Amino acid sequence: MIVVPHTHWDREWYSPFQTFRMNLVDLVDRLLPLLENDPGFAHFQLDGQMAVVDDYLEIRPHEEARLRSLAASGRVSMGPWYILMDEFLVSGETMVRDLRLGIEKAAAFGGAMATGYLPDMFGHIAQMPQLLRQFGFENAVVWRGVPAVIDTNAFEWSAPDGSTVRAEYLLDGYGNGAFLPDDAKELVAMIRRYLAMFETFISAEAPILWMNGTDHLFPKAWLSRVIAEANEIQDDFSIRVGSLDDYVAIAPTSGLPSWTGELRSSARSNLLMGVASNRVDVKQAAAAAERVLERVAEPASALFLPPEQWPQTFLDEAWRHMICNAAHDSICACSDDEVNLAVVHRFQEARQIGDGLSSRAAKALAKSMANAGPVVINTTSRARGGVIELVLPGHDEIAGTQLVKKRGGPETASGLRRADVASLALMAMNNMHELYDVTIDEADDDERTLSIDLHIDPEGRRPKYAGDAADRVMALAGELPDGPTTISLVRPQNQRVLAYASDVPGFGWSRWSPGTLPVDEVSVGATDDETITMRNGLVEVVVDASTGLFSVNGLEGFGTIVDDGDSGDTYNYNPPLGDKVVREPASVSVRVVERGPVRARVEVERQYVWPHRVVKQQRVGEREVATVTTIEVRAGSALVWVTTEIDNRCEDHRVRAHVPLPSPATVSRAECAFAIVDRGLEAEGGLTERGLPTYPCRRFVQAGGLTVVHDGLLEYELIDIDGSGPGAAASTLALTLLRCTGVISQGPMTYRPAPAGPMTKTPGAQMLGRQVSRYAIALGGDRNPYELADEAFTPLLVHHARGGGSREDRGAALAVSGAEVSAVVREGGQLTIRVFNPTAAPTDVHIDGRRGWLVDLRGQLVEAFEGSFSLDPWKIATVQLAEL
Repeated sequence: MIVVPHTHWDREWYSPFQTFRMNLVDLVDRLLPLLENDPGFAHFQLDGQMAVVDDYLEIRPHEEARLRSLAASGRVSMGPWYILMDEFLVSGETMVRDLRLGIEKAAAFGGAMATGYLPDMFGHIAQMPQLLRQFGFENAVVWRGVPAVIDTNAFEWSAPDGSTVRAEYLLDGYGNGAFLPDDAKELVAMIRRYLAMFETFISAEAPILWMNGTDHLFPKAWLSRVIAEANEIQDDFSIRVGSLDDYVAIAPTSGLPSWTGELRSSARSNLLMGVASNRVDVKQAAAAAERVLERVAEPASALFLPPEQWPQTFLDEAWRHMICNAAHDSICACSDDEVNLAVVHRFQEARQIGDGLSSRAAKALAKSMANAGPVVINTTSRARGGVIELVLPGHDEIAGTQLVKKRGGPETASGLRRADVASLALMAMNNMHELYDVTIDEADDDERTLSIDLHIDPEGRRPKYAGDAADRVMALAGELPDGPTTISLVRPQNQRVLAYASDVPGFGWSRWSPGTLPVDEVSVGATDDETITMRNGLVEVVVDASTGLFSVNGLEGFGTIVDDGDSGDTYNYNPPLGDKVVREPASVSVRVVERGPVRARVEVERQYVWPHRVVKQQRVGEREVATVTTIEVRAGSALVWVTTEIDNRCEDHRVRAHVPLPSPATVSRAECAFAIVDRGLEAEGGLTERGLPTYPCRRFVQAGGLTVVHDGLLEYELIDIDGSGPGAAASTLALTLLRCTGVISQGPMTYRPAPAGPMTKTPGAQMLGRQVSRYAIALGGDRNPYELADEAFTPLLVHHARGGGSREDRGAALAVSGAEVSAVVREGGQLTIRVFNPTAAPTDVHIDGRRGWLVDLRGQLVEAFEGSFSLDPWKIATVQLAEL
């Protein structure tokens, strides 16, 4: 038996990070002398995540040498992860950066643990075995999500591409030996009870893994003594302290059962699937930060800035925020309210860095353009068009655009005295950097009204005013201090308009110029008392003015909002025994907000009466709740955008959008990290948790000829199932917009008999106040869902070029086709691209005009290529390009 002393250190959870870190410092302070003074305490595992080490050394920097010495001698194991993340609620790139950072940090201490430690993730993604193998790992350790069909303590776990690791199944979790007694006889008795409980899972020849640790558990000073005494009093077990690497080195590898794909079963341990839908603000903040970093800032900076200007330190800062937030208690939002606020703040800071870097890269590209005018930048791999927003000079109508707002002209204050205005004018002339001209006029009448116009250029394109107007104003004020005066701030006339950018090359740019709209206009049909119609030649939306529901290309029933009760917690949905489900609004009003030709919008206001809260398993009270759903059709797109704003005044409930399917569905296809995963209508449950087919999806889900792409709405379910058994099929997809509860963990409840955490109150998780959700729908199965996700929510960048450079009006910095692009970055000055094949068919990846090397996720050479390479089904490939 291998005893692995460890602690599972949730960086933040039911207490904030800094509170927990104080305890972490106490733990490591106690651990270091224990290891140094007790040779029998041969090893301690610092939870498989390097954040624990960094967090400790920030407070105890002088202890780094001691930690290095213990790690180098094998007494402490570190890494391989930087943070133990949730696998379903963060992007594939986040997990790659997480593991890479952990390995890099551990290298400074002699190297990372050689086992892929995944002890407490709420299920495991299908591609995890491939990620581990590409980082050089042959073994994984898992607990949650293992299906009932696995009947041993180890199995061969394969990704869809065939990459396989040996997975050690923690039968009783990562704390089966946590509460080690200080009596040898009791220790032996505990081992025997454990083996009796799991005798059908562990063969007589296999070693026993004894995980001596659990959440925030301190090391036991008596460990080595009790083990020595236990070895002396019996001969059935040979017990020693060791590492996970020690254990897997002697664990059997032949004759193991196999499993391919994701692990999302609740057969023997709680999956806690409700974390995908609680605190939707956290998930939306994550989606925004991931999108701008991965899809915009990194490719824009890599392709449109000189290599020496690659903003590595800014990106390191952003990614550290993202990685720390990937911790399962952080992104899963099953934490104290203060923790969730900190998580959102870190996501916001990462997004702010991404926004700033995107803007700088776009500005650099615009500065190099030969001709002046707006330049549109596409940071995704596919050529695409889309609606953009421009600010153009003047108030005259511009062909091919849709006016949003006219701006500029004079803003005048009158009824003032010359003496008062003089000081204001002087301040403006001295301090306003946008000021480029001043005009002064004195009326030729008895009052001699003085008019002062301050002309400003908000874009800062003209030199700052340096004339003599200040002296003239002071002189005029001295002549007639009480004379009537007006002062005007004059901005250039401009207008904010919508336009359509057509066919911008992938990883490229195109200068926009006014002209006829290059695609069919969006129009709003004649409005009668019953319906409003929006159409653009690709899609037709008809809104029922009496219900607020709408049809898409004749398929009716879109826009349904359903509210039901939830007596669960941040981990699990649980319907109250006295549930009340509300589908119908008390009142509806519909109005046209925009009429095209570039974009049309219809706004549906609905008033509902929803139960106020759950008390003793009954939904009680009433609250009026206002919702506003905006339905949007854009020129050149078959998508229909839906934005729902809810003034949430209720607690203990769930709000879902019910989306009709064009045809009955037996499976859904949802984006997961580096893959699309097929799922059926049922989920496997067990004694400790009911299996619910409420599944996570990263950016999109498809079913029955429908694609839904969304902005941080990670939970869906196929419902309205007709039939049973193999012939069952669903007619509706439910997308969770809100799930509101008020406690980290409840006690016993119908869907999960035992608590999953502390019963800490979390009023913030009730999500009171204004909540906004965004998603888009497309009918038909012929469009690539990755393309739709970018079309819906990845922006085209726009910057105004002044001209004078050498860059042509249209072009591309890179051309990649044949696979999905996950990352475009620079590493060591070298352009690096990560692609993946999310299909069951092989593909050829073309990188036009370029050559380089295929490397694994560690950066180790696989093979050279020139122009193109083959990519097998479900494979991930990283490419380092040679410089041109």
